[in-house]
Amino acid sequence: MAKVSAKLVKELRDRTGLGMMECKKALEETDGDIEVAIDNLRKSGQAKAAKKAGNIAADGAIIIAQEGNKALLLEVNCQTDFVAKDENFTAFAEKVAQLALENGVTDAAQIAELPYGDGQSVEEARVALVQKIGENIQVRRAQIVEGDNLASYRHGLRIGVVVATEGGSEETGKNLAMHIAAFNPVAVNDTDVPADVLAREKEIAEAKARESGKPDNIVEKMIEGSLRKYLDEVTLVRQPYVMDNDKKVGDILKADGVTVHNFVRFEVGEGIEKKQEDFAAEVAAAQASAAK
Repeated sequence: MAKVSAKLVKELRDRTGLGMMECKKALEETDGDIEVAIDNLRKSGQAKAAKKAGNIAADGAIIIAQEGNKALLLEVNCQTDFVAKDENFTAFAEKVAQLALENGVTDAAQIAELPYGDGQSVEEARVALVQKIGENIQVRRAQIVEGDNLASYRHGLRIGVVVATEGGSEETGKNLAMHIAAFNPVAVNDTDVPADVLAREKEIAEAKARESGKPDNIVEKMIEGSLRKYLDEVTLVRQPYVMDNDKKVGDILKADGVTVHNFVRFEVGEGIEKKQEDFAAEVAAAQASAAK
C-alpha cells in the first residue's frame, strides 16, 4: 500500500466533498491514483460531486473579443472579486484579449511575449499591474472560436460563452449562448462526447447496477438508463431549453433551422483551488480521533 501525501488527500477531499479519512483510504486503495479513486467512490455512491472537473474557486474575469468570424475567450485571474472589478484590471484584461485575437495566439506563454505598448510586453505590463494593485494576476488561458455566425454571452465577469451556428436568427444564437452559460453542456450531440468519457461512465454505471443483485437483463437496462440520463445532462441537444423547460434544445434548433457547429464556455477559476484551510490541524485532529 503506497503512502499518500496530505496534499493529495486534500485535493481528493476538495473534489468530492468527502471527509479526510474516507479520501485517505480511497487513495491508499488505489496507490495514490486520484482519478481511479474518484471512479471507485462514484461507483460506491459516496462521491456525487466527483463528476465535476474541478472546483470553481479563483477570482478574475472572462473577456470576449471578436472581429468578424473570429472570437476569443480569455481568462485572467486575480485573488479577489474586488480586484476583478477594478478598472485597471479590466482594462488590462480587455487589451490582452484584443492583442491575443489580433495575433491569433492562445498559448499563455506566447501571449505573455506579445507587445503591449509603451515598450512593454504583456508580461511586463502584468508585473507592473501586480505592483500597482498589490495582488497576484495571471493570464491563464485563451481559446479562439471561428464561424460565419458567432453569438456570445457573458454572465457578469465570471462566465463567457461563444457559440458558432448556421441558420436561425441573431436572437436564437444569443439565447443558445445564454443556455450554454446556464446549463454547461460538454458536447453538442451524443456523438461528440468522447468515447473514453462514455466508457468511463458505463463502467461506473455497471458497477452500481451489479450491486443491485438483479438479473443480467435488468442490469443491462439499468446501465442503459444511467447512460441515457448522463447524456441528457451533458449534451446540448438533449437538455431542457433555458427559455422553455418544456422543450429540448434540439427541438428549438430543429424548429428554427439551426445547426450548432461548436461552442466554448469558460468559467472563472475552473479547476483552481482558492479556499485556504488549516489542513495540518485537521490532519492532527483526525489522527488523534483515530487513535482513540
